[in-house]
Amino acid sequence: MRLLQILNLSLLVLYPVAWFAPLMRAGLLPLFGLSEISVITGLQSLWASDVFLALVVTVFALFAPYLKTIALALIQFDLLSPRAHGVVELMGKLAMADIFLIALYITIAKGIGIGHIEVAWGLYLFTFCILSSLLISWKTQQFMHHTPD
Repeated sequence: MRLLQILNLSLLVLYPVAWFAPLMRAGLLPLFGLSEISVITGLQSLWASDVFLALVVTVFALFAPYLKTIALALIQFDLLSPRAHGVVELMGKLAMADIFLIALYITIAKGIGIGHIEVAWGLYLFTFCILSSLLISWKTQQFMHHTPD
């Protein structure tokens, strides 16, 4: 359980790094330079143009994964009832929705053929954080079910 706790707490540092890391580089043509887009810069643009979508993405990209990580840590350290694990799993699924949304945008933009998009290391880090969180949550639940009270 100690390893799961350490891995989960490390996500509290990795998530903010992933939010500011470049998810992709986009531009009209690669010859003219590409703009780096991160979760934070994408949200800044969304808040200026579509407040509702910005609110939805903010919940999925920032709040859901971070709150899930904190809640799971509270469960792991016996500060929150293990019965809350169902809510923790739901928050993890909401966070995963953001990865699919980003992948969908990249696929659509590449399919249209206008401009140029390159996936950057931040997308892999963000995906790693979300998938790691799901795995840590799953293993924590398994550990709790196999440990006598």
